Amino acid sequence: MKLMITHVTTAEEIAEVARLAADIWLEYYVSILTTEQIEYMIGKYQSVSAITEQILHQGYEYYLIQHDGSSTVGYMAVKQEEGKLFLSKFYIGKEHRGRGYGSQALAFLEQLGKDRNLSAIWLTVNRHNESSIAVYERKGFTIVREQIADIGNGHVMDDYVMEKKLPVSTEKGGPQ
Repeated sequence: MKLMITHVTTAEEIAEVARLAADIWLEYYVSILTTEQIEYMIGKYQSVSAITEQILHQGYEYYLIQHDGSSTVGYMAVKQEEGKLFLSKFYIGKEHRGRGYGSQALAFLEQLGKDRNLSAIWLTVNRHNESSIAVYERKGFTIVREQIADIGNGHVMDDYVMEKKLPVSTEKGGPQ
């Protein structure tokens, strides 16, 4: 069960992320949000143009998660800010959940944060998304606050902000 995590850089990869987003969001969030809000959020945050803008002008890094280098199982997006790594998007397709892919992807992100000497990984999660909250808690994230954000068109995101502290590097630079 070897995962490849590929940094998204090409138009084809961006299109793959947008396709995955539409499929996963419409399948997963229908029990939490209205279809109207899901479609609005996909268009605003996960369309090809939105993803391209985030990568080129907003400092986001997208990654495709692939099993054995062939089958794309999900994607994630992060942004480094204020000494922490913001996990903006983290989605695994329904048929691939429960196989350890999410754990491997989170381990990749933790290593990324450690390599950059960041203090934590943080994320927002819908307060009604109990299964994802439980997964994040098992992986060491804790709820640090609640947040309601107006995203336009009469929609809000009612979230928890969760954070996982990363070990502080004790290495000193340069030869001794």
